[in-house]
Amino acid sequence: MSSRTDARTLTYGEAVFEATRSEMARDSRVFVMGQGVDDARGMFGTTLGLHKEFGADRNFDVPLAEDAMTGVGIGAALMGMRPIQVHQRMDFVLLCMNQLVNMAAKMSYMFSGAHKVPLVIRAIIGRSWGQGAQHSQAFHSYFMHVPGLRVVAPTTPHDAKGCLIAAIRDDNPVIMIEHRMLHNVKGVVPAESYEIPYGKARILSPGKDVTIVAVSIMVPRALEAAETLAKEGISAEVVDPRTLVPLDKATILASVAKTGRVVVADESQLTCGVAS
Repeated sequence: MSSRTDARTLTYGEAVFEATRSEMARDSRVFVMGQGVDDARGMFGTTLGLHKEFGADRNFDVPLAEDAMTGVGIGAALMGMRPIQVHQRMDFVLLCMNQLVNMAAKMSYMFSGAHKVPLVIRAIIGRSWGQGAQHSQAFHSYFMHVPGLRVVAPTTPHDAKGCLIAAIRDDNPVIMIEHRMLHNVKGVVPAESYEIPYGKARILSPGKDVTIVAVSIMVPRALEAAETLAKEGISAEVVDPRTLVPLDKATILASVAKTGRVVVADESQLTCGVAS
């Protein structure tokens, strides 16, 4: 993690853009594909103008064929490229389950590590204006069950940049969870390149009375809850896992051992979800 303490601020979306742009400039094998990645809004600003800077062969729109496009991404990764596939709604990653679970996740194991699948799936979750029952679901817990897939869920702009850079450079397939309501959240982001280590949680607010383990959009809400509890004389420790696979159980358990109480907050399904 970066040790810089300057006050340079970016939004979450700008941090994702900066990570993507810097890695595309550093490594010609990196390319971006997804529905709307080359449109005027550039997927919440995260891919804005990349097709103009790097060319339409490195940042391009794709048809409504998620399963086929994931196959293209896996094939490109097997051939040495480093694709980033953007899903503006995670709901439709369900159409890619065979490709992700039976192909991308297993390929390295099936060939004793001789073949790698350095594929990044950016999956955007959560509600916003006009998002209905088929466009606002959070399926990140589904992928936590699959050996061979890394799952990251950065919450702050700082961690969004570092997690994405780490994912792009990883030789394994990575699912990066982004809540659409986080894209305009601002935070300190160093200008230099850095990686967020897997399996290392972050304590955002120290406390001694109760531990709140929160994921994605629930992290800022947990911090708000901690401020409210502090007015009642209750000291809450907020833990952001940042990466779900691997999960930093040691930090979580140490916090709970200290406070003796734990609350887990997540927007995923209650049954077999991240919180459960």
